[in-house]
Amino acid sequence: MRSLLDHPGFDLRNPNRVRSLVGAFARSNWPRFHAAGGAGYAFVADQVLRLDPVNPQIASLIVGAFGSWRRFAGPRRALQQGALQRIARAKRISRDVAEIVERCLAANS
Repeated sequence: MRSLLDHPGFDLRNPNRVRSLVGAFARSNWPRFHAAGGAGYAFVADQVLRLDPVNPQIASLIVGAFGSWRRFAGPRRALQQGALQRIARAKRISRDVAEIVERCLAANS
């Protein structure tokens, strides 16, 4: 994933590229996104924070992948919650991303 982010064909300002790479990873690559050590969660949180100043709407779409974090048990649940809390603590977070993060953290599912 990281080498694809550095590829000359990838542009963080191109919403389709971001959705195709980061969005697909977070929503469709469950084995890697939910990897035991939490690297997938950290990667997505990093990308959301990186993307938010450029395109808050796409960043909020991607952060929505954490929406079901309460359905997980043990470490995966805690790691997802930690990623959401890290995004929430960011100094300059858009309203779009803040709304989704707050909704995820407040959900009673």
